Amino acid sequence: MTRVFVSDCEGPISKNDNAFELSENFIPNGDKLFTNISLYDDVLADVLHKPDYSAGSTLKLILPFFKAYGVTDAQMENFSAKNIVLIANSQASLHHIQAIADSFIVSTSYEHYIKALCKAIKFPYKNTYCTKVSLDQCAATPQEKDRLKKIAQEIAQIHPIKIPKATKTMEDFAPIDQAVIGRLDEIFWTEIPKMFIGRSLVDVVTVGGEQKAEAIRDIAKRTGTKLCDVMYVGDSITDVEAFKLVRDSGGLTVSFNGNSYAVKNAEVAVQSESNLVTAAIADLFCKLGTEKTLKALGSWSFDALAKNNVDAALLKQLLAVYPDDLPKVQIVTAEIMESLINESSAFRKKVRGVAIGRLG
Repeated sequence: MTRVFVSDCEGPISKNDNAFELSENFIPNGDKLFTNISLYDDVLADVLHKPDYSAGSTLKLILPFFKAYGVTDAQMENFSAKNIVLIANSQASLHHIQAIADSFIVSTSYEHYIKALCKAIKFPYKNTYCTKVSLDQCAATPQEKDRLKKIAQEIAQIHPIKIPKATKTMEDFAPIDQAVIGRLDEIFWTEIPKMFIGRSLVDVVTVGGEQKAEAIRDIAKRTGTKLCDVMYVGDSITDVEAFKLVRDSGGLTVSFNGNSYAVKNAEVAVQSESNLVTAAIADLFCKLGTEKTLKALGSWSFDALAKNNVDAALLKQLLAVYPDDLPKVQIVTAEIMESLINESSAFRKKVRGVAIGRLG
């Protein structure tokens, strides 16, 4: 029986947030600019549910500012290639998984980064889905670039939006946050769309939210596989729709060092510095399917992995990395949801750094 393995890239495979790092490197105060736009993205996708808006569209909203500061496709490619930081054992784990399942990467990341990563880990680019854009083919007038630089610094200096728990409407936000959201609405949906650069970027589609779910449907079609035979690994808000599709179809969903959005929507939560854990779960899934894999993971241990015939060489690698205790792998239940979210979010920041780890 053919199984399919699908993983997000940044988080489950690499420690990078490439778009954040590009912003930080090429734009003054770019770290603050990206963080504030990312918070706005969370508001639109998860709270206000803006029509036709997908989680992860931060990567589209930030593009005019890259253009304003003269960033080129070559610079994005070179920076990406030089700054890839992998989760430990990612290449070995993916090599093992590719031998037992049809394997794909579905990522919101720019294609510049995904191409560089595929080259680094020897993964076939044809088995990836990502955000395709060419800054070189976009145009902006000198006047637009000057205006966009001023807007970039305005956004970088605004009050970061706070999203209280159980927030569902604009009225649930504090007045200062409502004002910030209103100003960002004006910038991104009125001011920039009137610019030449805004019109040239209108067709860019970020692979996040529903686009990730659609990519999984396409993968199932390409491989002739049922969705119940798909395992999906993700870590953030951009993976929510993919999690829902695979979980509701009987497949297996795994949060790898996930934030609250990932943990809430996955069946399994992993906290690990090594990707060998993902390979072990994939090995189980390929042999057992979803229901029996979940049962096996309920007693997560070396003995349970060996009892279920996980590849001996893989177990030997796991034992070498973790001679005492395996990393934490837990079935997500309502009873432990809150503690799991807190633990996973903290572990995420430890592995990827606070600035990246706190992003949605």
